[in-house]
Amino acid sequence: MNGPHRPRVVRTPAELSETTAELLDRRPGTLRGERRPSLGFVPTMGALHEGHAALVRSAHEDNDVVVASIFVNPLQFGERTDLQRYPRQLDQDVELLAGCGAEVVFAPSETVMYPDGPPLVSLNSGALGERFEGAARPGHFDGMLTVVAKLLHLAAPTVDAGFRCYFGQKDAQQLALIRRMVRDLDFPAEIVAVPTVRTADGLALSSRNRFLTAAEGEAALVLSRALRLLEGRAERQEPLDLDSAVALVTSQPLVELDYFEVVHPSTLEPLAFNCRQTPFTGEALALIAAKVGSVRLIDNAPLGS
Repeated sequence: MNGPHRPRVVRTPAELSETTAELLDRRPGTLRGERRPSLGFVPTMGALHEGHAALVRSAHEDNDVVVASIFVNPLQFGERTDLQRYPRQLDQDVELLAGCGAEVVFAPSETVMYPDGPPLVSLNSGALGERFEGAARPGHFDGMLTVVAKLLHLAAPTVDAGFRCYFGQKDAQQLALIRRMVRDLDFPAEIVAVPTVRTADGLALSSRNRFLTAAEGEAALVLSRALRLLEGRAERQEPLDLDSAVALVTSQPLVELDYFEVVHPSTLEPLAFNCRQTPFTGEALALIAAKVGSVRLIDNAPLGS
């Protein structure tokens, strides 16, 4: 029996455009009852895991052609050592993508993406990119938006076709910023959010989890437990009692809490209601970040309707 078809790996924008145009021209565009084909795009930095696989599978279900990109973007790293430490495993990643339905992998070099060195013109994430993860990693979201903008331009179909781009809900601030960029700058792309993928015991999947010791991995479960606590209270329209959820996290000695906030899902502004005593109604997003040992982890949970 043959295994899954290995995706075609392309290295340049010209190869990407030619390959996707060829594939889209062959497809009838029958998914979702559409009259034209559609392209699903999943940008990644590699070191892929089941969370990325869920993005690709969602794209495969919705679209006629699926493209994934693998590019470790230097603009997102404050420390050169962090950039050098980031895992590169293209062959392994391509094998995972083959099993999820990706047909094309765009794997450009740094010189292809930034032929003149770091770009002189880049995107600014504004106030939305300066809080939470932006406060911990200054400039990170500017670099993220700059590369995502480039990738959306490069991956956009050059023939008449729909264009959907898939991002994980786990990186909630990144998702909010990308949605705002697409809206503000009129990118012709539909942004699709895919729910967070977790281990059986609740830990959100992340490329960073590989750096946790067994004891740290066990301790990290307190993040999802605290989020589930708030989810249950929100479903019952009880006071969220955020203080008790914070206390649960800080009771774990291996966990150093950075922030734990309840915010508006789109603007990420802290909500005005009292998260301690007032019964919860409406819709919100709980965000949490903490260091577990030397590893920084983030997680979140939608609250309410």
